[in-house]
Amino acid sequence: MDNWWAEEHPRVLVVGAAVFGRASGTGITLSNLFAGWPGQRLAQLYAEDRDPATDVCQRFLRLDPRCAPVEYHLFRWRARTIRGTSSGVPDRSGVGGAGAGGAGVELGSLRARMRAELRAFVDLSPLRVPAGARRWMREQRPQVVYATLGSIRQMRLAVLAARECGVPLVPHFMDDWPSTLYTDRQTLGVARRALLAEVREVIRHSSYGLGISEPMAREYQRRYGLPFAAFGNCVDPADFAGRPGPARPATDGAVLDLVYVGGLHLDRWRSLRQVGEALGRLAADGLRARLTVHAPPQDLDRYGERLGLPGVRLGRSLASDEVAGVLRRADVLVHVESFAEEHCHFTRYSLSTKIPQYLAAGRPVLGFGPAELASMAHLDAAGAGAVVGVDDPARLAREVARLCADPALRERLGRQGLDFAVRHHRADQVAARFAETLARAARGPVGPAPQPRRDPAGLAPGAERG
Repeated sequence: MDNWWAEEHPRVLVVGAAVFGRASGTGITLSNLFAGWPGQRLAQLYAEDRDPATDVCQRFLRLDPRCAPVEYHLFRWRARTIRGTSSGVPDRSGVGGAGAGGAGVELGSLRARMRAELRAFVDLSPLRVPAGARRWMREQRPQVVYATLGSIRQMRLAVLAARECGVPLVPHFMDDWPSTLYTDRQTLGVARRALLAEVREVIRHSSYGLGISEPMAREYQRRYGLPFAAFGNCVDPADFAGRPGPARPATDGAVLDLVYVGGLHLDRWRSLRQVGEALGRLAADGLRARLTVHAPPQDLDRYGERLGLPGVRLGRSLASDEVAGVLRRADVLVHVESFAEEHCHFTRYSLSTKIPQYLAAGRPVLGFGPAELASMAHLDAAGAGAVVGVDDPARLAREVARLCADPALRERLGRQGLDFAVRHHRADQVAARFAETLARAARGPVGPAPQPRRDPAGLAPGAERG
């Protein structure tokens, strides 16, 4: 047996729907956390219908969509119905099942409820992992399985991988989906009961857990009785701003640019609209400022018209390598969350991928969302800006006016945020702590051994019939 515990980086099998890359928040976080990992000690089993980036990990296996036969044939039928063609399967998260509750779906409509029922039904459907995929897992000789989760089938796949390889599991929770997914009694409550049972199985096979934020890590350690540590997105040192220079004064006809980069789902567009309305009211008092929104193309198509205000400009969707430059050129960065109770339950422990990027840009941040959310508490702890933690349009307008009118304040807040990011979000430092945590997890207890498979009569192989 090799002296693996002396290695800085254990051999890791990454299991989940999202692939390494820059096309999603999870992919970005994975790529940054595992940056610098020795290539021969990292492999990924994934389900997403997307080609992975190979700059961090070079060994991949994508599960054939037919491993989930119900979903595969259902979506092939849907594709033929909608497009009148039998070719291909629509782009989706893949074999791993629906993401954490399909959070981007508008709530309340009959169509949304029907989609939620279908999503739960698909998530409950069988997942068949072929012998070749199981053999590939074992051939990677992992010392720990790291898994990003968010559905019943993603959990089943992660537990299967850990049991197949005989190693501990480390789940990474990025939203509080265990508390919110399938709570509306989809499939008459069967999906919710199955989800809770699979969460218990995940914890039973885990030696360590990870949360996206410190509040999540503390709550999950209390909730599940397992050691938890906090790891979210981190920022390449090359993407950090230099020392912020003097902030632009709101004089001489200059238009100050408040910039938002991110998704518009989870009713974030509503909060952004309120920021735009505040700018409209302040314009009557002579403030020259605008809100520029950069969002994914599908979000701009779906919600863009709802942001049609004089003080709001819809910017183009950004490639991942463009984000740092756009953030550094902003006068104020904007982070929003919804005040709706159903969304707060989902986002209360979440820390957006972009918040470390915001702080590293050295610009002040306007936070607008419930004060109890982890993201707002993080901005407040960083001393990086003004957080409006209540749904109060008058207070929001006052904070916007204060930030825009005081360039010295903006410069000080941006500098404080940058200093916080250097201490807490530098990729080289975070990745080193991440490797230490996974090495510690790899030395932890292994979950229960798999039970012998039984034949249809319920007998273990080799057992005699009476």
